[in-house]
This record gives sequence, structure tokens and C-alpha cells, in this order.
Amino acid sequence: MTAEPQREKTVIWQDTKPALAKLPALAGIDYLRAMMAGELPGPPIASLMQMELTEVEEGSATFVCTPDESHFNPIGTVHGGYACTVLDSALGCAVQTTLPAGTGYTSIEIKINYLRPIMPSSAPLRAIGTVTKPGNRVAFADGVLIDAAGKTVATATGSLLVFPIGAQA
Repeated sequence: MTAEPQREKTVIWQDTKPALAKLPALAGIDYLRAMMAGELPGPPIASLMQMELTEVEEGSATFVCTPDESHFNPIGTVHGGYACTVLDSALGCAVQTTLPAGTGYTSIEIKINYLRPIMPSSAPLRAIGTVTKPGNRVAFADGVLIDAAGKTVATATGSLLVFPIGAQA
């Protein structure tokens, strides 16, 4: 048996300190818009997962992502954890668009429904998060993951803890 050449992937990201230093002073939607405009570095998870924040509105965030072979499970489809991670990001950023300066969030709970497999040909995928109930302590959001053919491959609901951060905390 001939050995297959080993594959490798290099993940490159920017230092997050400049962005995190500005986080306490910016409303959530302004912070995300600055990232989209390239004025602030994005989070390292975006490079690892090959996802890009493409749209933000009050109560909504959209990512476009392109999973590759490094995201496969043992049967050659994209691992469900990939869908969960991308949807968690969409839910979180949707909530972030509703938050005032000096406020952050973290996921408390996420429920994923996998509706069909994500195949190598499914990309690019769009993950859309929408806030269903903003809050000062807990916020709620729904998400949908759509493949290149326009089919929904997964949905999510989540609750997120809202808390003070940085200099305002």
C-alpha cells in the first residue's frame, strides 16, 4: 500500500488585542461593522472555520463559510460540530448587534437540528442568526444554515448570557 501524501493546513489570524481594547467603548453593531470593514481584526475562530461575517443589521448577523476536507468526519461529510460552531457564531453576533457599549455575551445553551448532510459540494454555506428576544440578562436567537443550492441543512436556537465587560464593567 502506497502512503498518501500528508495534508496540512495553516491558519493565519491577526492579534485580537487591538479589537478587544476597543470593545468596551463600541456598541455591538458598531464593533461588528468595524470588523467587516477591516478596521478591527476579526476573531481567530473565523480563520479556523473559514467563515466571514458578511452582513449585520440590528438583530441579525450573516456569515458565509466554506468548509473543506479538514472539517470532514470519518464518512467524508462535514462534521456536525462545524455547523454548530458556525451557527453559534451567527446567533452570538446577532445578539451582539443589539448590545450597547460595555456589554458582552456568551452562549448558555444551543440546540441544533441537522436536516441534511453537509457534503463537500454544499459550500459555500450561509449562516444567518436572528434575535428573537433581546435582553439585559439573557437574549434568545434562532439560526439557519443554508447550502449553495438554497437548502436548509441545519437550524439552531440558543440562549445567551448578557454581561458587562471592560472599562464599563
